[in-house]
Amino acid sequence: MKDLSLRLRVFLFFCLIGFGGLLVVVLALWLGFRQLDDPDAMSAFVTIGIVSAFGLIALAAFVWLLFDENVSKPIEALAAQFRVRADADIDTAIDAQTAKYLGDLAPAATAINRKLGKMSQTITETVAQKTARLERQRQQLLRILSDVPIAVIVASHDHQIVLYDGQAADLMEREAPARLNCSVFDYLDEATVRELLSKMSEKKQVRREATIKGKSGAVYTGHIRLFDKDGGYTLMLEPLAPDASRPLVYDFDLLDKERPGDPNDAALRDLTFVVFDSETTGLNPAKDEVVQLGAVRIVNGKIIHSEIFDALVNPGMPIPPGSTKVHRITDKMVADAPRFPLVRADFHAFAKDAVIVAHNAPFDMAFLHRYAKQTGLHFENPILDTVHLSAIVFGGSAEHTLDALCDRLEVEVPVALRHTALGDAMATAEAFVAMLPILEGRGLRTFGEIKAEMHKHARILAVQD
Repeated sequence: MKDLSLRLRVFLFFCLIGFGGLLVVVLALWLGFRQLDDPDAMSAFVTIGIVSAFGLIALAAFVWLLFDENVSKPIEALAAQFRVRADADIDTAIDAQTAKYLGDLAPAATAINRKLGKMSQTITETVAQKTARLERQRQQLLRILSDVPIAVIVASHDHQIVLYDGQAADLMEREAPARLNCSVFDYLDEATVRELLSKMSEKKQVRREATIKGKSGAVYTGHIRLFDKDGGYTLMLEPLAPDASRPLVYDFDLLDKERPGDPNDAALRDLTFVVFDSETTGLNPAKDEVVQLGAVRIVNGKIIHSEIFDALVNPGMPIPPGSTKVHRITDKMVADAPRFPLVRADFHAFAKDAVIVAHNAPFDMAFLHRYAKQTGLHFENPILDTVHLSAIVFGGSAEHTLDALCDRLEVEVPVALRHTALGDAMATAEAFVAMLPILEGRGLRTFGEIKAEMHKHARILAVQD
């Protein structure tokens, strides 16, 4: 019973009351009929039993509906607001109207929330003052490092990229989309890199000149430098564009993380996510086409704003005016854009080895799956749906549109970006990151635990496996 939701437990309680009362009525009628000992009275007793049964069940159902609407749902909503406030550190106001039939509970919760809000604000201001100087120094250092005319890639001991600069990003994108926490071997020849590291280990070298072939066949020269034992290494290569102005991308926490094996056993924060959205000519994946695809990557629980996918798509058909009114994409805008199989292939590379996240995933994934046979590229990535995550966090009775979810989590979506693929993908990513600590606070830490919980809400939306 402890694994059942509050609303389901209350429903079962009222079922027990209804059917228990029905059993008592049947037993009383049976005893009365035996005591009367008149076979002609059977019809009257049956009528009484039927009317009593329907009356009891109807009364139990009516009282349950009132209780569910005015007690269970408000308690579920209050619990969700407490979780958001406690785990995600979002200063949401308690909606007293939600729990207007719960006596002093809502005012008491509001008072606690106000008190915690003041304490949190004081702590936040103190921390902000003490870290402002460090942040300024960090930004200055990043600007200096970003201007160094060398393509720098830092990799962990298991060859996962934990840092790359603007020059390295240009070099990497000649081979594949630039991505943090992916394998060096997605860009550079594995045999050459392993041979260099092996020779350095044999000769006990810390630094060595390197000539490495890329996956495209291009040759890169520079140096390779080892960290401490089992600490990873740095590749310093001649840049393609010394004046590249892209930001430095890094997360040194990745140096200490082991690459997860089975995703079901992996902690959510140890997984890499690609959050995506599509804009289409209509709502029928069997006949309509994609006109825009947008995505952003999440690594170590943080959005990597520089790692985005944003592409217009030529649908090969006129875009209906009704669709253009929603996403503001016209036939003229996509006239010179590539067709979807080409964009799909680029997105396949962008999403490699990542968990795919979408809001209403069955719809968006249907467009990706439709071209699998034609292109030979299959999306076999694990999938999470923020509709299900919203149901887990806020309860199945809440509204689970993207706008409603963002409102509850205080995620602001600029009007100009709403109903654009990248804008909605970014909003979904921010909502997803905001829900991570709430899910962890509920004891749902691994991908497998989340998937199991999602299946409990499959009645809202089919779960993509």
